[in-house]
Amino acid sequence: MDGSIFIGTWWSLVPPLLAIVLALVTKEVYSSLFIGVAAGALLYTGFHPWNAFVAFFDIMKNSMNLNILIFDVLLGMIIVLMSKSGGSAAYGKWAGSKIKTKKSAMLATTGLGVLIFVDDYFNCLTVGSVMRPVTDRYKVSRAKLAYIIDATAAPVCIIAPISSWAAAVNSYVPDDAGITGFQLFLSTIPYNLYAILTLVMVVFIIMTGLDFGLMKVHERNAARGDLFTSGGEEFDQVKDEEISANGKVIDLVLPVLVLIVSAIGAMIYTGFLGGATDIVTAFSGCDAETSLIFATMITVFFMLILYLPRKVVTFKGFMDSFVEGFKMMIPAIAILIFAWSLKGMGDALEISTFVKNIVGSNASASVILPAILFVVAVFLSFSTGTSWGTFAILVPIAIAMFPGSENLQMMIISVSAVLAGAVCGDHVSPISDTTVMSSAGAQSNHINHVTTQMQYAAVVAVISFIGYIIAGFVHIWWVVLGISLILLLLTLTVIKKITSSKEEETKASA
Repeated sequence: MDGSIFIGTWWSLVPPLLAIVLALVTKEVYSSLFIGVAAGALLYTGFHPWNAFVAFFDIMKNSMNLNILIFDVLLGMIIVLMSKSGGSAAYGKWAGSKIKTKKSAMLATTGLGVLIFVDDYFNCLTVGSVMRPVTDRYKVSRAKLAYIIDATAAPVCIIAPISSWAAAVNSYVPDDAGITGFQLFLSTIPYNLYAILTLVMVVFIIMTGLDFGLMKVHERNAARGDLFTSGGEEFDQVKDEEISANGKVIDLVLPVLVLIVSAIGAMIYTGFLGGATDIVTAFSGCDAETSLIFATMITVFFMLILYLPRKVVTFKGFMDSFVEGFKMMIPAIAILIFAWSLKGMGDALEISTFVKNIVGSNASASVILPAILFVVAVFLSFSTGTSWGTFAILVPIAIAMFPGSENLQMMIISVSAVLAGAVCGDHVSPISDTTVMSSAGAQSNHINHVTTQMQYAAVVAVISFIGYIIAGFVHIWWVVLGISLILLLLTLTVIKKITSSKEEETKASA
C-alpha cells in the first residue's frame, strides 16, 4: 500500500488522537504513546512492517531534543542536591514559620510561578522542587500543586515579553507583516484571554477554597493525609537518612537565584551574539535552550562550591546526585521522547497541511474568525502536544488573512486567539511537554494531573471562546477582557454555590 494516501489527510490526526484516547482510558501513558507512534509509522509507510519499524526509530531519533534532555537531567541533579543538602527541608521549616495556612502556601506557590517567567520548563521543575515541602505540610494534594504549577507556567510565559516563548512567537512573524514580531507580541498580551483568565481562576480558587470535579476528590484525600490518591510510589526518591541536618535556607535560595540570574544573563548574551543591539531584541533572538543548559551547569558548579566546604554534602554524595537526578527524571524523559516522536510522526504525515487546507477553505475575514482560530489552535495543540508547533503553523496563516494596516487590529486579535488556543490545548493535552514537566515538578501521577486539570481548563476555554466572538465585533481590548473576566467570575461563583449546596445536602442526609 502507498503510504502517501494518508499524508496530508485526516488520517494524520489518528496517531495523536489514538494516543490521547488510550492514555485517558487506560490511565497508562507509556504504552499509549508507543501505540500512537507505531500507528503513525504504519500509516506513513503504507503498513509495510519493516519500513514502519525503520521509520519508527528514525523519526524518534530525529525528533528528540537533546538540549532539553540535558537540561532535565541537570535540573534533576540540582533538585536532588537541594534535598540532600537539607536546603529544601530548611526552607520548609522556615516557610512553615511564615506561612500559616493552606491558602497562603498555595498563594506563595502561585507567586513564585509568576516570578519565574523566563521559561516554562524551568518554571515547572523549579517551582515544584521549592514549594513541594511547603504544600505537603499543609496537605495540598499533588494534583492541585501540579495544576497551580502548570497554570503559572505556559500562561505566564505567553504573556511575558521577556521569555523563551516570546522569542519563539517573534520568529514566526514574516518580515512583510507590517509589524515587527516583538510589537505584535506586545499587542497580543491584553487579548490573550486564556492565559489571563487562567491566572485569575487560580487566584479565585485559592482565595475562595473552591474545588470541583476530580480535583475535589484529590483534595479530600489530601486532607486525610493521602497527597497522591494514586501513583505516589513512583516518586520515592531521596531517602530521609541522606538529607543533611546542617542545611540552611541559603542552600536552597542561593542556587535558585544563581539559576535565574545566569539563565537571564545567558539569554541576553546569546541574543547579542545573534546580532541584537539592545536588551529587548536580545531576548527576542536568544538561544533559550543553550542558555538554560549553561544556567544549570553554572548552578551545579556553584552548589559544589557552596556545599562541599561546609560538608553538607560529601563529594561522593554530590556525584551520586547526578545519577539520582537522572533516575528521578526518567518518567518525564520517557514521556517527552515518545511525545516528541508523536509530533515527528505528525510532521511526517503532514498534519499541518491538513490543518492549513481546512482553515484556508473555510475561514474568511469575518468577525467569527478569531473564535474559529482559537478552536483550531486548541485542537491542533491538544492533538500534537505542542504549542510552539501550533504557533508555527497558525500564526503565519492568521497574519496572511489580514494584510495591510487597515486590518491590523483584526490580525492582532486573530494571532492572540491562536496563541491562547495553543496554550489551552497544550495545557490539557496528556502528551504536552509542559504538562509532563508540571507532573514531574509536583511529583504527581501524570494522568491524575491531566484529568483534574482538564475540567478546570475547560471552564476557561469556553469563556475564552465567547470572548473571541465578542472581540470580533468589539476591537477594544479592555472591553473584551472586562466582559470575559465578569463571565469567568460569575461562572466560578455559580459553580461554588452549586458545590456548596451539594455538600450541605450530603451532610444533611448523612
